[in-house]
Amino acid sequence: MTIPYTAPMRVYMYLLYLLLRLLALLPLRTLQAAGALLGRLALWRRTRTAHHVAVNLAIARPGLDKAARAALLREALAESGKSATEIVKIWGGGAESALQLVREVRGEALFDAALAAGKGVIIAAPHLGCWELLNYWLCRKTPMAILYRPPRIAAVEGLLRKVRGALAPEQVRAEGAGVRTLYKRLAAGGTVGILPDQKPRAGEGEFAPFFGRDALTMVLLPRLAARTGATVLYAFAERLPQGAGYRIHILPAPDGLTDADLGVACTALNRGVEVCVELAFAQYQWQYKRWSAHDRPSPYDTENHA
Repeated sequence: MTIPYTAPMRVYMYLLYLLLRLLALLPLRTLQAAGALLGRLALWRRTRTAHHVAVNLAIARPGLDKAARAALLREALAESGKSATEIVKIWGGGAESALQLVREVRGEALFDAALAAGKGVIIAAPHLGCWELLNYWLCRKTPMAILYRPPRIAAVEGLLRKVRGALAPEQVRAEGAGVRTLYKRLAAGGTVGILPDQKPRAGEGEFAPFFGRDALTMVLLPRLAARTGATVLYAFAERLPQGAGYRIHILPAPDGLTDADLGVACTALNRGVEVCVELAFAQYQWQYKRWSAHDRPSPYDTENHA
């Protein structure tokens, strides 16, 4: 159910926009430090988020001893907090100002070559690092459409369009008409962005290994790539230490992503996400319940947490 965009809600969103603009004056290092503090607070309070992160890290890094896993949990929660607070700088300061925080780009030639080929480009952007900054960087290079699910509060969508400004991607709803739009964009040689680790709805995915355990995995991206012949590239914006800025990574897709066997294709899709995650492991969105599924026991139900 979507909450309608009422007049009071419009005023609230405007005030929130002004607050974003004001807080964006703070240094990135300060904002990220505040986020790291929030992460430590979540760990101290043993929140549900901290529990989900701990479960996911136990799955992805089963060989760690207790001390190493505790250290990784602290780091992952700190990075999760940074992702929540740094967005103030990315949204509140404007796209061009945010792009000045990009210190390095690795693999840009891959993207340029894919654009020049004119066969369409699919950017697989995992929940890793700062994906809003990645959107700005990509949209400065070329117009792009992204698949998304609209927020529950209608006013939030308007706020997002305002803060993203001229470098906002075209937002295509994750529904039948939206998917057809993606096919058309790719057929015309355009660029689309998809979150490859977004858990699909029941009946719309395939189970494939992700860090050694089966996870429900989308089939849309492999099907788009196979049917259009578009080039698939993985991309993310890595957060540099001490608020120093960001490093953009562009990586090729693994072999097998367009295999006719969806099990093979989804395994390749997840392998590509794993390659990205290993470059900035703690910056992955480990609070996401990636290994839950409606018809299988959930690893997240092992304890009761606040």
